[in-house]
Amino acid sequence: MKNSKLILMAGFAFAAACAPKEVAEPVNYWPEAGVTYEIFVQSFNDSDGDGIGDLNGVTEKLDYVKELGANAIWFMPIMPSPSYHKYDVTDYRAIHPDYGTMEDFKNLLEEAHKRDIKIVIDMIINHSSSEHPWFVESRKGRDNEFRDYYVWAQKDTIAESIEKKVITLDSDNIRQWHDPGNGDDFYYGFFIGGMPDLNFDNPKVREEIYDIGKFWLEEVGVDGFRLDAAKHIFPDDRPLDNHAFWKEFRAKMEAIKPDVYLVGEVYDKKEIVAPYLPGLPALFNFDFHYTLLEALNTENGMVLAKKQKEILDFYQGITPNFIDATISSNHDQPRLLNELGSDPEKYKQASAILLTMPGAPYLYYGEEIGMLGLKPDENIREPFLWDVIEKDQGRTKWIEPVYSTDATVTPLSVQKEDPNSYFNHYKGLIFMRNSNPALAIGTLELAPEDYPKSIMAYFRKTQNEEIFVLHNLGKEEVTVDVPKGFSNKIYQLGQAVYAEGKVKLGKNSSILLTK
Repeated sequence: MKNSKLILMAGFAFAAACAPKEVAEPVNYWPEAGVTYEIFVQSFNDSDGDGIGDLNGVTEKLDYVKELGANAIWFMPIMPSPSYHKYDVTDYRAIHPDYGTMEDFKNLLEEAHKRDIKIVIDMIINHSSSEHPWFVESRKGRDNEFRDYYVWAQKDTIAESIEKKVITLDSDNIRQWHDPGNGDDFYYGFFIGGMPDLNFDNPKVREEIYDIGKFWLEEVGVDGFRLDAAKHIFPDDRPLDNHAFWKEFRAKMEAIKPDVYLVGEVYDKKEIVAPYLPGLPALFNFDFHYTLLEALNTENGMVLAKKQKEILDFYQGITPNFIDATISSNHDQPRLLNELGSDPEKYKQASAILLTMPGAPYLYYGEEIGMLGLKPDENIREPFLWDVIEKDQGRTKWIEPVYSTDATVTPLSVQKEDPNSYFNHYKGLIFMRNSNPALAIGTLELAPEDYPKSIMAYFRKTQNEEIFVLHNLGKEEVTVDVPKGFSNKIYQLGQAVYAEGKVKLGKNSSILLTK
């Protein structure tokens, strides 16, 4: 065994959680503040032995998702596609055959709903695959009935744009205009040539998309959609058209399913993100992810708390009804443990911060067992380790793992038996969050006192409950004063000792106090 594994198996004395004397029953706060578990089916659980994860494999593990405490699952793309990641769809009304059948998916939905687990699927409508029948027809000529389903331009009209592309946070490809082979007419594909952008100036395209949404909501029964590349429905110089489209999309979907859940990927700063809220009531908070890493890696305690307060107040000025989808990682970023220098104490504190902050947290599969991964993307999406390799019937084999191996990551079955494991740490935090309304749906107020730089301090408040949260993000022990009346400890991570109005906090330690 590698040293990292031995450390984990030995347990972390600093990671003991102290439960309150009377523990309330957990409440499902989804979608406003519940926990959503992101699954890449390809890597999750293989039920038929072909080496590829599948929907029946997920169904087998629904009790695990429930045990972890998650309230919903977001599936990365499950529709037919020529790529392993499936973000280039060839059929919007079907299941990729590697993953199973539509009947398998409907059975998964039924079983998930029995367990009060909601199901959200990735909807990729900014672009299709270049192998989609619409595009196959579109490229046949200017007179084809599907020509205007995509964005085409004659070469001489875009000569200055063919080699130009503004690099964005969510794409570093160098071309946006692509030659289908005739050298005259070019088509627009923001990401890559294999993903041609759909033309939303065409009313027929919009109606196609609304019918697809209706199919999944009404005929299949999903609970909502994660909308990929929501910022790029129209080019970046047409943001008002983007905002208007998503308002229209929301109205169409709510007419079908009034409580439909819509979460958008708008990869940008808050000023760009916020105007999408009237159309997409939930938006991923990428600032949270990056500022969390900055806070932990620079030992700057209040930088995240201040940023989060600033974002929430800014969003409130746009609309009072929004869902802040917070993340500590996802399928596009290096694994969180890698980002934190493989420091187990920082890693545990990162999740303690995520799950004691306001918002509706997303948890990327495998984070709860400390999976590892760096770019390229395939290695951020490696197989989940259910059991030791000799016994792991469900482990997928579509890719040879580079980072998350038996030598570096302790499988779930072993972690379940260790009270100080990553898994039990995450499980305990989620339970605590779901059992304390202030942590789930309470407001965020920053502590007024000027604490040392490494301290993050804030209050979570409801009308009937108030929790004071302290995190020491530094390496050195710190002793700080506690606001008057907060003396009842409900949670502790690491070395955190309360006595006579003061708290002594060791390296990457946290404490939660009530009155």
